[in-house]
Amino acid sequence: MSDASSKPWWKNESVIETAKSLGTIVGIVAFVQILLFQPFRIPSSSMEGSLEVGDYLFVTKFTYGYSVYSIPLIAPAHASEDRILGGEAERGDVVVFRLPSDPSQDYIKRVIGLPGDRIQMVGGVLHINGQPVKLEQIEDRIEVREDGSEVPIKRFRETLPNGVQHVILDREDESRFDDTEEFVVPAGHYFMMGDNRDNSNDSRGDVGFVPAANLVGRAQIIFFSHDGSAALWEFWQWPFAIRYSRLLNLIY
Repeated sequence: MSDASSKPWWKNESVIETAKSLGTIVGIVAFVQILLFQPFRIPSSSMEGSLEVGDYLFVTKFTYGYSVYSIPLIAPAHASEDRILGGEAERGDVVVFRLPSDPSQDYIKRVIGLPGDRIQMVGGVLHINGQPVKLEQIEDRIEVREDGSEVPIKRFRETLPNGVQHVILDREDESRFDDTEEFVVPAGHYFMMGDNRDNSNDSRGDVGFVPAANLVGRAQIIFFSHDGSAALWEFWQWPFAIRYSRLLNLIY
């Protein structure tokens, strides 16, 4: 007659219960990331003005509904353009989307053009359907170089036709995207731009028009932010690297 000690380890009741608990946790995390919220880290400077490198965001998945791109880390070779259970993006939304030319990459930009819109940059000023948007210059952004010198960067408050306001940066008086052709946004697509206008690869360049199916979700809130001054192993420096003023900021 065998006793409990003779059972294989994987049939031990404590192991089984632990496995069930872990499976439940994994299932909950997968459910949340696929259907509700997905964390996202800002890796580049293209949205400076609104978002900084080192910001960590929550993106709401349900805002625009779901497509094959809603599943994290999945980039199907032949994607459907269908979405279910969602609404359309609005002008001014900050969204995470899959790059049309390489769906394995996530990008974050601001929705500037809706289907049917005509978008053009003229002299560094955004024009939507032939009309320049309102720009108001505000205080400069001051950046500190490695040698300690300070560099002022022009900032403007931009007001889109639907009243959405956000801050953009103008790093160069003349950049390659200050004057563009007129882009006509196709049906079922969006025109995206970064707030750091002179340092953003967006729909004016290689990104092109973004299909609605490629939208992952809307960026809603910054839940954590650090300035990159502390390495992972330098735990004693972590408190000084956190940007406390940015924590729990809503994204507009």
